[in-house]
Amino acid sequence: MNRLSWLHAWLMLLPALAMLLAFTHIPTLTTLWHSLFFPARGSEAAEFAGLDNYRMMLEDDVFWQALSNNLWYALGTVPTSIALALVMALWVNSRISGRTALRLAYFTPTMLPMIAVANIWLFFYTPEIGLFNKLLALFGHPGINWLGDPDWALPSLMLMTVWKEAGFFMIFYLAALQTLSRDIYDAAALEGAGRWYTFRRLTLPLLMPTTLFVLVNAILNAFKLVDHLFILTKGGPNNASNLLLYYIYENAFSFFDSNYAATLTAVMLLMLILLALLQFGVLERRIHYR
Repeated sequence: MNRLSWLHAWLMLLPALAMLLAFTHIPTLTTLWHSLFFPARGSEAAEFAGLDNYRMMLEDDVFWQALSNNLWYALGTVPTSIALALVMALWVNSRISGRTALRLAYFTPTMLPMIAVANIWLFFYTPEIGLFNKLLALFGHPGINWLGDPDWALPSLMLMTVWKEAGFFMIFYLAALQTLSRDIYDAAALEGAGRWYTFRRLTLPLLMPTTLFVLVNAILNAFKLVDHLFILTKGGPNNASNLLLYYIYENAFSFFDSNYAATLTAVMLLMLILLALLQFGVLERRIHYR
């Protein structure tokens, strides 16, 4: 390839590289740099802190609570959303009547903004007049303070997230299922393979590239979706539903400590990078690319 072709190639890449630098790499480096300083006070310049912000973070009980909540939140929402999405995709991909309407019904929650979803579920969770407590009252149950009870606040958020996310992931599984050749299933049927064996040995392995893609997105969403917290719990009660990104928001815009928020952001970025490497390192070996 001559120099003119190289120049043409780099010029074609330049807009994408500029956007990547402006909105990804430069903000990341700036965040890491700010995490090494104490907040500026008045007219005084920000004082270099070194790793003091990170030491303070390790002693911060709210940080550990938010991190623990986020890990439980991811553990509860990611596998459930993926499993439910796969089941829904298999169902709407089969020859059933009204499957177009069923696909639309499954996908509708995805089209709603998270703030709108939170307001809908706020009605479901409201004590005394909420839909869920009205249903429990039919069975003589006094009701549950879904968002005000520390034992129920985080599971309530998980349930709402699964309801919204599963339909989105279903679309990817449905698209992948529709690309699978019928020949392999016909061959399996000739060999006498049952439905469960066919699903476990054929469908599931062939869907692994889609599963990896969905898994990465589901984990990212578990750490970045905090819009519903503004409407439902604001991290309460007593930080029982506080998540890491919401705690970062609180430090940056409620406590006006952007440097400590940068420290928390750097740790969250590192954690997500490690999770992504683990996913690609472990699952990549089990993936069959056609």
